[in-house]
Amino acid sequence: MSRIIKLLICLATLAASAAAATNLNGAGATFPNPIYQKWFSEYHHAHPDVQINYQSLGSGAGIRQLTEGTVDFGASDMPMKDEQLAEVKAKRGFDTFNIPTVLGAVVPAYNVPGISTDLKFTGPLLADIYLGKIKKWDDPAIAKVNPGVKLPSVDIVVVHRSDASGTSFIFADYLSKVSPEWKDKVGANTALSWPTGMGQKGNEGVSGMIRQIDGAIGYIELIYALQNKIAFGAVQNADGKFVKGSLDSVTAAAASLKDMPPDFRVSITNAGGANSYPISSFTYLLIPARWSDAGKRAAMVDFMTWVLRSGEGMAKDLDYAPLPKSVADKVRDRIKQVQ
Repeated sequence: MSRIIKLLICLATLAASAAAATNLNGAGATFPNPIYQKWFSEYHHAHPDVQINYQSLGSGAGIRQLTEGTVDFGASDMPMKDEQLAEVKAKRGFDTFNIPTVLGAVVPAYNVPGISTDLKFTGPLLADIYLGKIKKWDDPAIAKVNPGVKLPSVDIVVVHRSDASGTSFIFADYLSKVSPEWKDKVGANTALSWPTGMGQKGNEGVSGMIRQIDGAIGYIELIYALQNKIAFGAVQNADGKFVKGSLDSVTAAAASLKDMPPDFRVSITNAGGANSYPISSFTYLLIPARWSDAGKRAAMVDFMTWVLRSGEGMAKDLDYAPLPKSVADKVRDRIKQVQ
């Protein structure tokens, strides 16, 4: 009888634990997915009663699913626009906080046969490649900024994102600042009307296509280039220096930001400073300002507090830049406003 009682008690305890467990579901940007998965895993290890599930679908999907109410939170590399914030408010009845989490770099990655040195790119050169105006790797415009490099007469295969992507927004936001033609013809958004090239889904898809095709060029988040051992080039910054994407050069770009706006919606592409990498950006979690589920609210607030206390220290291991202290302090104050 005592064994049966013990078993019943055990089952009751397990049932109570399951009932007390909190699940948070999110979706969005592929740009920060490696660090987010690390954070969600580590947080769950420290807090077994909280499970955070995240689908790496692209920034556009994150904003859309948050708006439709199919997730508890979204994620995007592009801060939400005024009209997007208004739509969420109209449909779901709450304001949305754009919470910066880390910074990263979007790099021009390539697969050019016979090239073992790092190539250099100017902003206008990248724009002309993606406008379809430069079609061969030995084009004089590429050779001019890469003197002494024996460039092959190989077709350039342009690869871009097919999904609504924050990585695309960051890349296009930069090109819009350095190329009037790009700004006029294409602009900056998560979904673009591409003048040329083939589309692939996610940073993962673009990375895979670059590796497979000789002559390919694509834009991907730094960690994807490093993890997949894909060559990527240096980009000329606003001070005229050619700088490769790295933890230090992204941190330098963040340091150029003198005053973070209260809603955190800001662009740091083409930042000044000799050491700044010009295609750098914050990435954001999109958090409801008011929650109807008290348990989920408590879990999200505690997770975000944990990120600032412990998670930011993990960013450098995955080649993301942690938030500057001044920004982290403002984020901490914003989290206290979640109701």
